[in-house]
Amino acid sequence: MSKGTILLVEDDDIIAKVADWRLKNLGYDICGRASTGAEAMELVVKHKPDLVLMDINIQGDVDGIETAQMIKKGFSIPVIYVTSHSDGPTLERAKATHPDGFIIKPFDDNDLRVAIELALKK
Repeated sequence: MSKGTILLVEDDDIIAKVADWRLKNLGYDICGRASTGAEAMELVVKHKPDLVLMDINIQGDVDGIETAQMIKKGFSIPVIYVTSHSDGPTLERAKATHPDGFIIKPFDDNDLRVAIELALKK
């Protein structure tokens, strides 16, 4: 039985495949994968996931922080940032969106599990 559905927003194929595999092993269903903000918004509308895992630097005109802001405002879906960017300015922009979690790449299964469980309980 699934623990919930997750939308994965990640533009790196290798990282996305690893994350997909890890999420499935943890008992979550992946309702889709997007590499741009526009694709992410389409999939949110279509699938209404329980949670979004969002890379900050994604392809397209809007980054992951702007996309997360739109998702949270329009759909009230929890968003966890999964990124290799934790510099001061990026972190400040991310914090302003009140994320439900922040995971630094590379991450392990336990980091992912704990962040998702906490975000889904909010």
